[in-house]
Amino acid sequence: MSQKKLVKDMLQQIISGYSAYVESKEAADMLKKEIKLLNLDVHEDCTEIGSWFIPVKQESQSIK
Repeated sequence: MSQKKLVKDMLQQIISGYSAYVESKEAADMLKKEIKLLNLDVHEDCTEIGSWFIPVKQESQSIK
């Protein structure tokens, strides 16, 4: 699988509210760039073997 395809799939996963994991630094850097461009609220957890990108859930506000 190409790096661009992997990043596109991981980005869609994050947008859908699911965490994404990438092993390579290059893929992590590409994903960070896309996340920043889309202004997504994501927590990044870097480890020695890869990076987790975890979407930050927004608390829903009730309508009064």
